[in-house]
Amino acid sequence: MSSNPPTAQSKPLTFRRYKDGDHQVRRWQDEISDADHSHKCPTYIQSTPPCQGSCPSGEDIRGYLNIVRGIEKPPAGVPWQEYAWRRLTEANPLPSVMGRVCPAPCESGCNRNQVEDFVGINSVEHFLGEWAIEKGLAFPIPAIKTGKTVAVIGGGPAGLSAAYQLARRGHGVMIFDERAELGGMMRYGIPGFRTPRAVLDAEIQRILDLGVAVRTNTRIGRDITMEEIRGSFDAVFLGLGAQSGRPLPVEGADASNVVTATAFLQAFNDGRMRHVGKRVVVVGGGDTSIDVATVARRLGHIDQVHESDRPENAIASGTGFAAHDAAMLSRRQGAEVTLTSIFAVEKMQASKHEVEHALGEGIAIRGGWAPVRVIKGADGRATALRVARCEAKLVGGRLDLKMIEGTEEDIEADLIVSAIGQAVDFTGLESLNNGKGALATDKNYQVQAQGQPQDGVFCGGDVIRPHLLTTAIGHGAIAADGIDRYLRGEAQEKRPKIDVHSFDLVRKMVEKGLKVTSIDEPLHGTDKSSGAVHNYDNRSDRYVISHKELFLGHFGYTDRNRRQVVTLTADEALNNFEERLIPLLEAQAQAEAKRCMSCGQCFECDNCVVYCPQTAVFKVKKTQATTGRYVDTDYNKCVGCHICKDVCPTGYIQMGLGE
Repeated sequence: MSSNPPTAQSKPLTFRRYKDGDHQVRRWQDEISDADHSHKCPTYIQSTPPCQGSCPSGEDIRGYLNIVRGIEKPPAGVPWQEYAWRRLTEANPLPSVMGRVCPAPCESGCNRNQVEDFVGINSVEHFLGEWAIEKGLAFPIPAIKTGKTVAVIGGGPAGLSAAYQLARRGHGVMIFDERAELGGMMRYGIPGFRTPRAVLDAEIQRILDLGVAVRTNTRIGRDITMEEIRGSFDAVFLGLGAQSGRPLPVEGADASNVVTATAFLQAFNDGRMRHVGKRVVVVGGGDTSIDVATVARRLGHIDQVHESDRPENAIASGTGFAAHDAAMLSRRQGAEVTLTSIFAVEKMQASKHEVEHALGEGIAIRGGWAPVRVIKGADGRATALRVARCEAKLVGGRLDLKMIEGTEEDIEADLIVSAIGQAVDFTGLESLNNGKGALATDKNYQVQAQGQPQDGVFCGGDVIRPHLLTTAIGHGAIAADGIDRYLRGEAQEKRPKIDVHSFDLVRKMVEKGLKVTSIDEPLHGTDKSSGAVHNYDNRSDRYVISHKELFLGHFGYTDRNRRQVVTLTADEALNNFEERLIPLLEAQAQAEAKRCMSCGQCFECDNCVVYCPQTAVFKVKKTQATTGRYVDTDYNKCVGCHICKDVCPTGYIQMGLGE
């Protein structure tokens, strides 16, 4: 075997890490430390996490989860459960109710979805709400009363939220409601096996204990005029709700046994309706339609139905007790319940877990079908709903619905329920209607009528647009801010871009007993401040932090701690009105809170301290440390290598400011 001589190279091959002519060997540690310079330095940016940005009531979710997990410490003598509950209820006074029924848009927005699964925020809220009721926690009554009075029209979630926030500020509040009890849709629109009445009553009473007066069975425009209200109170909040259902927009929908979802649920929650027909068809696709379907499945039908026993009579009459009590002597049997939606099942607006429960209970859900006509019998009652296949999608916020010809079929029905939306009843208040069945408002939810602001009149909830209960709670809080400014004679301020309750560094300093220094924006070069110990900026009012800003590699796979849910079969659902959701145990709630990644705020992991090659980042002395003041930076040592930013799991550390 012969070999060829090596080929000459124009440049010698070398793996040396030094420049030509540089023969001095230096410590490799020095080379690593000097490997990356920049004219930037670490800045500590408090941002809004996407869970809070997705929460319509603006809860400080990250804050109370950090308390539950033990990162943020409560003041001496305060249990962590109470401290977390009080942080939560600054925004939402009804956590036990919302922990059960809120569809939790916060969980959809959670950055933990990029790791494995969202944090069970709703279940931790549920736990805290239950703990507070069990311990009899109360809201502190304000020491100073302003002497100003506010009328709150409507005792639903929006009205209760506004009353709570106003009473906390020392204003006198009276709630007017047309029904016998407060709660609005929480009481009359959601079945009791989802919102247990004892829980609802406890959370409402806690608000009333702040000194809020109540006048029930009183309708504005019938029992008292709006003019009388405005003459007797310094300001008004309108939380009228949208408790009138929308009928089916098809021929034959005027049949007596075609009813709206709101009327159906009210009759059930009032105790007037004790059974439904053998075959029930629900038209909808949202959570309300699921509520109707599951209620119908539980009520079932009876063997012998007399005219006075028909469910539509109990719904329409407002009474119906005697007939339905007598009917209970007859044997109850299961009802065949069908829910139709114009959207495919996977694209329905209803919560996925509620859809799964409904399917498990034997409810037939048919997606992609639209109502065409109500078929009537000789007696004028509906006997079937004619439906047709359709293709539905939202284009620019508008519904694009295409019917597929030749696909019509009839679904037999003894009762048809329309769950396609709600409307506001403006009887007696017609002048406030904006012509679209709602109230017109500005960004502070001050009412606009005929294009003019109505001084001192604010509103919130479904009267603006039907949406979630938690949305109504958020509206009530924002409107209460506006009312408070109005009562103090101040101009209405522009609302922040991101309207949430955010972490308050000053509060932590007060709790620690530290000297409070004003922390005013813009915050640049605050490392010399005794308030913010490092270059700190609170951007919570304008910036939601993305998962792209986090160091996701810090977080290992951790299964979610799930609440126990009682699942029922079709037979087990009949006449079963027990609650299905079992709250987390204390250890489970703490473990679930530990899955929170504390997006946009330090959670004291020490990564920045451990990995800083210049030892520029260091922990603050315990006597001076609080949440938000856990680490500091010696900017004389910092070389701008951005390692601290790279290893910060929460995205709290970013690079900026310049030399």
